Amino acid sequence: MARGRIAAFVSVIGELLITAGVIMGLFVVYSLWWTNVLADREAARQGSHVRDNWAKAVPGRPQGPGTLDTKDGIGFLHVPAMRNGEVLVKPGTGTKVLNEGVAGYYLDPVKSAMPWDAKGNVTLAAHRDGHGAKFHNIDRLRTGDPIVFETRDVWYVYRVYSELKQTSRYNVRVLDQIPRESGKALPGRYLTLTTCTPVYTSDYRYVVWAQLERTERVDARRTPPPELR
Repeated sequence: MARGRIAAFVSVIGELLITAGVIMGLFVVYSLWWTNVLADREAARQGSHVRDNWAKAVPGRPQGPGTLDTKDGIGFLHVPAMRNGEVLVKPGTGTKVLNEGVAGYYLDPVKSAMPWDAKGNVTLAAHRDGHGAKFHNIDRLRTGDPIVFETRDVWYVYRVYSELKQTSRYNVRVLDQIPRESGKALPGRYLTLTTCTPVYTSDYRYVVWAQLERTERVDARRTPPPELR
């Protein structure tokens, strides 16, 4: 009789463990796959909205670059080495923004420069896993790789020159307008990408720095620069 009760108890525990395993598996699928699907759909919708607005702009009408800085997004990031397609860039780096499958520029603790600013550091963040995982392959970037920032009127072509594979999540010095931790000592036109590391954790930050190499005006066909062809 006692053995029967023990066997029944073990059977119940086994079923509970199997059920828990299934639930955990489903949660992993949701976190690492389904959130990507939802985020990519939302990012594509928002990106199309931005491009539609650009297409409605009146050619030749004076428009200062600051007018592009809206909640809808200031442009698109293209990083061939990451194989992540075009990434819409919006203001803010909070969860609500980044979960939309976009990259966000920092508003605090150090406010990001804009690509069109004469000097400064354009500082961006995006998820490395889940919710679009736009910076998942950040570790593929190497010195000399191009990073292109597309706005309505201008292509900004940057080149990677330094990286920091792991640093504290509280290290805000990597966002400085003169990124001294990257080896720079003078004002310039820089771009900084940040994301979580190791993959599937948020313990530390991975940082890549790039410097502006040149700009190209956008033509009527929006012909991309050679780095993206």
